[in-house]
Amino acid sequence: MSSQFSSLKEMQTAIEEVLPPQCELTKCEIEGPQVVLYLKNIRAFYDDRNLITKLATRVRKKITLRSDSSVLLPPEAAMEKIKTLVPPDAGITEIKFDVAFNEVVIEALKPGVVIGKGGLVLKSIVLETGWNPRVLRAPTSPSEVVKAIRSSLLHAGEDRKKFLVNLGKKMLSSSTDCEWIKITALGGFREVGRSCTLLQTPKSNILVDCGLNVDSSDPTRMYPYLKAMNLALDQIDAVILTHAHLDHSGFLPFLYAYGYEGPLYCTPATRDLTVLLQQDCINVMNSEGKGAPYSEKDIKKMLNHTITREYGEVTDVTPDVRFTFYNAGHILGSSQVHLHVGEGLHNLVITGDFKYGRTKLLDPADTRFPRIETLLMESTYGGSHDLQPSMEEGAAKIARVVRQAMERRGKVLIPVFSVGRAQELMLILEEQFREEDGIKVYIDGMCKEASAIHTVYPEYLRHNIQRRILQNDSPFEKPLFSHVVSKNRKDIAESDDPAVILASSGMLTGGTSVEFLKMLSHDERNALIFVGYQSATSLGRKIQMGSKEVPIINDKNKLDTLKVNLQVESADAFSGHSDRNQLISYVRALHSRPSRILTIHGDEVKCDDLARSLSRIQRVDARAPMNLDTVRLK
Repeated sequence: MSSQFSSLKEMQTAIEEVLPPQCELTKCEIEGPQVVLYLKNIRAFYDDRNLITKLATRVRKKITLRSDSSVLLPPEAAMEKIKTLVPPDAGITEIKFDVAFNEVVIEALKPGVVIGKGGLVLKSIVLETGWNPRVLRAPTSPSEVVKAIRSSLLHAGEDRKKFLVNLGKKMLSSSTDCEWIKITALGGFREVGRSCTLLQTPKSNILVDCGLNVDSSDPTRMYPYLKAMNLALDQIDAVILTHAHLDHSGFLPFLYAYGYEGPLYCTPATRDLTVLLQQDCINVMNSEGKGAPYSEKDIKKMLNHTITREYGEVTDVTPDVRFTFYNAGHILGSSQVHLHVGEGLHNLVITGDFKYGRTKLLDPADTRFPRIETLLMESTYGGSHDLQPSMEEGAAKIARVVRQAMERRGKVLIPVFSVGRAQELMLILEEQFREEDGIKVYIDGMCKEASAIHTVYPEYLRHNIQRRILQNDSPFEKPLFSHVVSKNRKDIAESDDPAVILASSGMLTGGTSVEFLKMLSHDERNALIFVGYQSATSLGRKIQMGSKEVPIINDKNKLDTLKVNLQVESADAFSGHSDRNQLISYVRALHSRPSRILTIHGDEVKCDDLARSLSRIQRVDARAPMNLDTVRLK
């Protein structure tokens, strides 16, 4: 679990017992969850291929090597050397030096070429320049968010280094005794929105997710019950984020604004998408006059405290808790969190939002975990009637509705979540239509930025999509798709040309989808297709349930009534959530059978329904806790 060493000096002594003296170790540091060794002679280290494994086994942590500062080539000379070592077809877009970490950051369109077969090019860079290469994939289309994130992290190098070293010192503890484990429901229990769970042991206070209820303007329902923790924010040891959607990530910057200074763990893709969505959240809240609960500087602080981990990478988060991310199949980078508490005392899985079914974009959620005693699983579609049609049926329905609208010279508005559903629908439309069909597909809102981020992390996507991106054939950059400029929205809506419009937000709770709805709803030639979950009080749910007149804020910021004359359809096959059958199949497919299941993230009736069904079918203790409930797990 934690390090068996009570001091850094003790750890360094153990490392020196394994490390050959000719490597010339000058410094040993713990940076958060990893141990960093600074060597004057890194070539001697490479002489023993098994040395890194021996060291990792000895200290029970991930080992990172860096050259001592005294042997680094000057940045200008190192850059010229790197350009000679890396083949030209790598498509290097940028080389920068992070002096705080003795690393050279190489951004390229083809990172595999920079790495080389068996890592030979990377190794040659280290040996020839001393600098430790960090290779990043460049987006296939420009992304302001990715550029800003990478720049911010580089400029904050010294501060990040101090933060990671201080965090590493806190992790030094030889004791992993754990007498009890409990969780407290702070949001997202018997509801969808403001997901937040507090995991506690005698030594640890860990939050999993900290979201907003974006569908509510009532502060008592919009934010998690953080006061119920009975903890100051600086007493939280760590936050683990399952994925980027605002109902899971939207309140995180608030923690950093009001006293939290600890780490945020998530996948790299989740980090980038979270920043994108949070920045948009600030803009929307301020434009609607609500006022955001945090500012961009708080997002930046959150970013500088973020530690990214990949699927399958075991990470000590406190002295008595470690976690591992597993694919959730919900959106790019989404994760299920496996938490191992104490020395095998208890194992807990929090699914976050997950999809245990086929999609065009992602592989289904993982079901193989080493051990599970308690499972917290989402229940968004846990009701007995929540059955989704097949992907093929959904695609055929969308194609049919679009073609009918084309015959009427109408428009089809598809409200989408910019992250996940937008990309899924782009793949469907690319499959169903070609340019010669005479249809234009307009992409609005954050969809363009979100799609660019997908091209930075193709390893999270299905193999066929991953291959296309790597072969410079990104499905998100086809001529079929046109990106909307704000001043053109009225022209698009009033044009006589048929079109499909993908616009955020997916529940018509704001964003450009509402702008287009106002311009299109009066004309019965047009159509509206819902492709994702519509929360109970959302405008989307009202229209989906058949309302022909709905309240809406007009251009003068006054409450008005909008007549809904257009064709309204739902294509449920493209939800990023599992339906009832998939939820039950997921539990049956688990490699390790849990003895307790807690259903969360769903309307009250659906959480209860799924819990009762799982109790009967799986013969386990399954129930649906309420917000503010505390459950002792051990």
